[in-house]
Amino acid sequence: MTDSNLPHGRDSLTEDLRWRGLIQDSTGPDELRDLLDGGAATFYVGFDPTAPSLHVGHLMQVTTARRLQLAGHRPLLLVGGATGQIGDPKESAERTLNPPEVVAGWVQRIRDQLAPFVSYTGQNAAQLVNNLEWTGEMSVVEFLRDVGKHFPVNKMLAREVVRARLETGISFTEFSYQLLQANDFFELHRRHGCQLQYGGSDQWGNITAGVDYVRRRGAGPVQAFTTPLVTRSDGTKFGKTEGGAVWLDPEMTSPYAFYQFWVNADDRDVTRYLRYFSFRSREELEALEKETAERPAARGAQRALAEELTTLVHGAEETRQAVAASQALFGRGSLDELAPETLRAALTEAGLVQLTGELPDVAGLLRDSGLVGGLKEARRVITEGGAYVNNIRVTDVDATVDRADLLHGRYLVLRRGKRSFAGVELRS
Repeated sequence: MTDSNLPHGRDSLTEDLRWRGLIQDSTGPDELRDLLDGGAATFYVGFDPTAPSLHVGHLMQVTTARRLQLAGHRPLLLVGGATGQIGDPKESAERTLNPPEVVAGWVQRIRDQLAPFVSYTGQNAAQLVNNLEWTGEMSVVEFLRDVGKHFPVNKMLAREVVRARLETGISFTEFSYQLLQANDFFELHRRHGCQLQYGGSDQWGNITAGVDYVRRRGAGPVQAFTTPLVTRSDGTKFGKTEGGAVWLDPEMTSPYAFYQFWVNADDRDVTRYLRYFSFRSREELEALEKETAERPAARGAQRALAEELTTLVHGAEETRQAVAASQALFGRGSLDELAPETLRAALTEAGLVQLTGELPDVAGLLRDSGLVGGLKEARRVITEGGAYVNNIRVTDVDATVDRADLLHGRYLVLRRGKRSFAGVELRS
């Protein structure tokens, strides 16, 4: 799998990764450059199944895997059926251990989610691997003799997250996580010729422990690098909204909500996100950066990023529906063309009120939806021409709606002015 859009002319792969800000730390800059810009190499990146879905915080690793494969390298995508039962230590407190059968179900879901990002055919076909394959069959004695013997405890204690937990307490279970991840690198090197591991910068201690462990076992040489943690300029956590995490699973975060997450990116963040996640050329990204600086209100960079990533994660049709919904809700498209799932997802994001029985008049609907504070204000908005039902202006303060007006037999789109809208769902 290779792509002519990747920088093989003006920039090498390593230079492109650095321009995008994707390499924060590495075991050896010269050795890493030789590996990435030389012949095809096998690399791995890991995902622990600690939830039923990946979220946008994982996109840095997923899109980087795609980027490396497009440049000719071979991905090993590790889903941690073993490490997912343990959990990498958190700075705050001990993780809750999930039952093995739950973790096994999440493993399969995450494996399916990774499929759209890489190709499983061709000379550098991606391969999905599960560390339970080699960890699950290892006895305690084998683990202590063959793995634990190579890890000085003083180095393990020096890891920042471990130091942070020493006062409050850390179990041997979480303390030993570093050994399991390091052994993954050795096993993938032994079984698949893996030469490179990468991950988020918070994994640097685990990753370098793996590099050192491979060397101590007389194998290698192997290389590693980390990508930066993605943050927001205002200090809030990337990938979080008022409703919680932004998931890749469409049942947990709708494609419309996923699209809106990127459309609403801050101008201070969007050019950085484009470099991290987009597969557009450097010239295209620089043009979008210039456009954002000159015409921020147009939100061209946000829309470009939203369409590209929503297509990558959810497909072209879901992206078309998300774009159509964004336009239709503000009167720039037909509401009738929206699939019921997309319409409901969009109205849920805006605020969806569920009603039963007879529908109130338009003034009552505006009040019940929260678009106005009361009936008096609702009537004033209608009189001034600022009230819309299904994108049709309502000017009669006594106007009512009929069941025939319901979209898909159950929804109404209410709008106040140009930008404030809400939804009504009539439940039987």
